[in-house]
Amino acid sequence: MWQGRSCRTPLAPGRGRAVTQTPVAGAQAVRRALDILHCFHDNAPDLSASEIARRLRLSTSTAHRLARTLLGAGFLEQDPRTARYRLGPAVTELGRLSYHQRGLHLASPELADLARRTGATADLALRSGPYAVIVAGGSVTPKVGLRRPLHSTALGKVLLAWPRPGEGGAESLPPLRAFTDRTIVRPDLLTAELARVRDREHAVNDGESAQGVRTLAVPVLDRTDAARFALAVRGTPDLITAETTEWFLDQARACARALEVLLLPPAQRHAGTR
Repeated sequence: MWQGRSCRTPLAPGRGRAVTQTPVAGAQAVRRALDILHCFHDNAPDLSASEIARRLRLSTSTAHRLARTLLGAGFLEQDPRTARYRLGPAVTELGRLSYHQRGLHLASPELADLARRTGATADLALRSGPYAVIVAGGSVTPKVGLRRPLHSTALGKVLLAWPRPGEGGAESLPPLRAFTDRTIVRPDLLTAELARVRDREHAVNDGESAQGVRTLAVPVLDRTDAARFALAVRGTPDLITAETTEWFLDQARACARALEVLLLPPAQRHAGTR
């Protein structure tokens, strides 16, 4: 982190000492600007500068100044009638570029086929901090939030059980929130659950995030056997029963193996390696 440190530039010609620069303020402004963009997660409504300020505990003048900077760069846009802000075209552009760079356009047909064969909703997610972010599949609709807490979802448990370099396990999460009476809220119990997930090679969410929903998830592994993505099939307990669980897992694993190849960079994909 930059805070509390300084960097020194080379000596300027004809001067006897170095100039000390402190990039704390600049880094803090970038962090706050990114926090403003995160205010619009999960289909949040248009926000005024004062509402942004309250959410982030900033002064209204600071929120307004940062929002205007993001507006000028295209990351926000403003309703001329209400002066309220929403995400701008630059976010859409970068999102679409990331979507294609990750090969996610190749995943959608596979997920649609999995959903058709099983009658379940099929989703693909990656990790972003303490959340599983659904990036493709049946849950990606304008009315549904794309972020799910890691600890209360099958997708999240898979991402925690097969972490990528730099990602932590249960110990890396903020306090665990209960969504139903089945949600795991103790870190030690979550750690034990993740060990079971790795042993079984799949995760289950049986009413831990919402009543009447059962989800099975498996990893989409990279060449280091870390989970680049998690793949889930979701339905009611009447659809995904004790008797049909293994069949659903077989279908999900077959799709995950296909995605392990499809979602590789083209050169690796054509070489037939994982």
